[in-house]
Amino acid sequence: MELTDVKQVYFIGIGGIGMSAVARYFHLRGVHVTGYDKTETVLTQTLEREGITIHYGEARLDLVPPPADDLLVVWTPAIPRNFPELVRVQEGAYQLLKRAQVLGLISQGMECVGIAGTHGKTTTTTLTTHLMRTAGLDPSAFLGGIPRDFSGNYVHGNSEYVVVEADEYDRSFLNLHPAIAVILSADPDHLDIYGDHNNMLETGFRAYARQVKDGGHLLVRHELRELFEDIPQVMLTTFGIGAGDFRAQNVQVKDGAFHFDLREPDGHLVLDIRTTLPGRHNVENAVAACAVTRLAGGDEESLRVALASFRGIGRRFDTVLKTEHLVIIDDYAHHPTELEAAIAAARELYPGQTIRGVFQPHLFSRTQDFAAGFAKALDRLDEVILIPIYPAREEPIPGITSRTIYEKMRNEQRRLLSDEQMLEATAELSDGVLLLLGAGDIDKLVPKIVHQHTKPTTHG
Repeated sequence: MELTDVKQVYFIGIGGIGMSAVARYFHLRGVHVTGYDKTETVLTQTLEREGITIHYGEARLDLVPPPADDLLVVWTPAIPRNFPELVRVQEGAYQLLKRAQVLGLISQGMECVGIAGTHGKTTTTTLTTHLMRTAGLDPSAFLGGIPRDFSGNYVHGNSEYVVVEADEYDRSFLNLHPAIAVILSADPDHLDIYGDHNNMLETGFRAYARQVKDGGHLLVRHELRELFEDIPQVMLTTFGIGAGDFRAQNVQVKDGAFHFDLREPDGHLVLDIRTTLPGRHNVENAVAACAVTRLAGGDEESLRVALASFRGIGRRFDTVLKTEHLVIIDDYAHHPTELEAAIAAARELYPGQTIRGVFQPHLFSRTQDFAAGFAKALDRLDEVILIPIYPAREEPIPGITSRTIYEKMRNEQRRLLSDEQMLEATAELSDGVLLLLGAGDIDKLVPKIVHQHTKPTTHG
């Protein structure tokens, strides 16, 4: 099927952050878009306001469009295989594609910038889009978060460039053929898909690197260089802090922001770049975004302007409350490395403060695989509350609960609480920094936690 032949698209799982961006793409092209999702969310409400019809809850086979030559059905692996609407489409004469396959088709024939990595994809993809647009390169973009600098998670551009998150889950990124591929990190993750870390590196990230177009650029974090030195058809470039072809030098924190000089492969220095993104891991992400923009032809002044003006992304170290005594930060961290980065960033920005955290583990399989890593990361907090696992697409694994992490921790200031008990506990806080951590539906609890600290005090 040619995408130009598509006149109607039905999305099974339209409310996902990646699915909704593709839905927006088709809707803006004048295609008739409808879809299903399990529950109504702020994201689906936005899609409905834009003119997309969505139904919720149980399967409605009567609302699945009948097969047609101009109909495409798009689904996400987050939907169970036995979901009746998906079964109906799989058994019928439908054109059915995964979201990742559709993204591959959309980016065909374009200059694709694919940003991969087990951490940092959303921040770096959004930042790269912002830098490239500030430089006049005008890319389109499919983003995995809600950016503050754009009106939504799909950005429409008028150039040949398209910036996408290259997702390693389910080997989705193997549908892409980037002109510039970025690999930010390659820590063990999604072992339910890959089995072990070596297989993840070989059949995931190295396979993705081989997808780069002949003569294209492969941009990898300096520490990962040896993994990719034998990829023949690409120009391998590295980035990092203090090392790499593109590197941050003279990194300092001044007035609550990071400042650094960017050294480029030819030795040229771009002096005094400023970013308010928290944590040294984000300095590294910023270097990667600068490198992509320079490789695509952006000028150095646009780097300074864009990085200084970047306003960030929802749920990425998102300060949702800041009073004289209490700071509450919402963060999507759902892997031990991401937890460590968020906690380190809080310690750096708020030295001497008590750093507390609420963590909602994401997936039974990830909890099973990384319980020890989660425990070690959470031990870096002064106080910890663990709430129940968010299952997403998974069925429970016997014996795997949040207690699995709790029992491996050494921090004596830790509690296992229900969501309601956690709300009561966080309502009592009066000072310090509170990190709300996880990739599940903890974001639905964030407004309640904030409200507890902003509602007027009543005097009897």
